[in-house]
Formats: sequence, structure tokens, C-alpha cells
Amino acid sequence: MRQYQHPDRENISLTGVLYALSDPTRLQIVKMLATQQEITCGEFCLEMSKSTQSHHFKVLRDMGIMYTRLEGTQHYNSLRREDLDARFPNLLDAVLNGIN
Repeated sequence: MRQYQHPDRENISLTGVLYALSDPTRLQIVKMLATQQEITCGEFCLEMSKSTQSHHFKVLRDMGIMYTRLEGTQHYNSLRREDLDARFPNLLDAVLNGIN
């Protein structure tokens, strides 16, 4: 079964997080993740190709913002709030408060 790689908490970098959050689409994904426990890829309802959507998920995952777990054929995504708050206190709240 395919497994995704997620950086350890101590390897999440501020520059990586800021890069990932610099894209409006990824900001919208983070906003959606912040409102729910877990979201499957199909629940995002993003108006873009699956390959583009997958790219945005990969960036968020690689930078330590999003965690993806597999259960059968479903991909469940969640925000790594605890890890982000531990590494960069109040950053995520500031970003979420600034999203329109």
C-alpha cells in the first residue's frame, strides 16, 4: 500500500510553510482543513484538474502543513495544527484570520 512521507515536526521550516501558504489555492485548502477534522480529496470541490489539485496537496504535505492518511482507496487529509503551533506559535491563527 502506498504511504505518503510527512516531515517530522522538527523538520518543518518557516520558509517552507510560508512558501506553501503564498498560493491562494493552498490558502483556501488550509482554510477548509481548519474547519473540519478530516477531508477526503473529493470533498474539496476545487475547480481545477486532479493533477493540479494533487500538486497543491503535495506541496502542503511536503512542507508539513497537511497530513494525508490512506484508508482503502480514500485519502483523508487533515491540518497539522498541533505541529505547526508547536513550531511557530500563533502563525497559523494569524494566517487563518487574514484569509478573506
